[in-house]
Amino acid sequence: MVPWEGYVSDETMGTFAPIVLYWVYAGGYQLILHRRPLERYRLHTRAEEEEKNLVGLPTVVRGVLLQQLVQAIVAMILFMVTSDSSVTVVQPPLVIQIFQFLIAMLVMDSWQYFVHRYMHQNKFLYRHIHSQHHRLIVPYAIGALYNHPLEGLLLDTLGGAISFLVSGMTPRMAVFFFCFAVLKTVDDHCGLWLPYNIFQNLFQNNTAYHDIHHQLQGTKYNYSQPFFSIWDRILGTHMPYDLVSRKEGGFEARPLRD
Repeated sequence: MVPWEGYVSDETMGTFAPIVLYWVYAGGYQLILHRRPLERYRLHTRAEEEEKNLVGLPTVVRGVLLQQLVQAIVAMILFMVTSDSSVTVVQPPLVIQIFQFLIAMLVMDSWQYFVHRYMHQNKFLYRHIHSQHHRLIVPYAIGALYNHPLEGLLLDTLGGAISFLVSGMTPRMAVFFFCFAVLKTVDDHCGLWLPYNIFQNLFQNNTAYHDIHHQLQGTKYNYSQPFFSIWDRILGTHMPYDLVSRKEGGFEARPLRD
């Protein structure tokens, strides 16, 4: 039993709930990001954000909305092809659902690592596609899905579809998986190192880890996203770092390699 049962289908929720959740969670971060009491938790100063970022917030918002339009279209097609309205879907036992959830996490991590890394190593793809995301040298939550439309399709949307298909999860389980992936992705770009943040405490691949990748000296490292750092560690692209306090307040994720 889920709150939306009897009102909207699991397929509709799987399509639109992650999009709504993105704006609620990222919008919340955006509202608090410039609050003075939170200055002591920022990974970059406000001055750095204004000086280093190469694109403004309105452009970022338009870019994210375009990606989410494509994402919604692909999700509707995916559920249309894989669902049979004449058959009642029986949810598997909880242990099976947990296993499917973990498989989906590993599949998404693997897909995104190799596609993401190739977009850095191929000069044409980086220059014309992936560099759009790196216009945000100082990441913030709303910019988590600011990508070139083709990258958004290949990296995030297709990665989610493959994770859903390989894991064998039901559309209802996909609602929770896609929403969890959105929350984690937004959190990795939030620009704040917050106490008691469940994502930052439970995952080594977190806000500070991904912040290293956005720094100019870290673009060839820490490709893994959004959950684990397994592939970075196996394939030698892991960049260790120190999280140090700045004198003027806040933190700095400082790479430990030149």
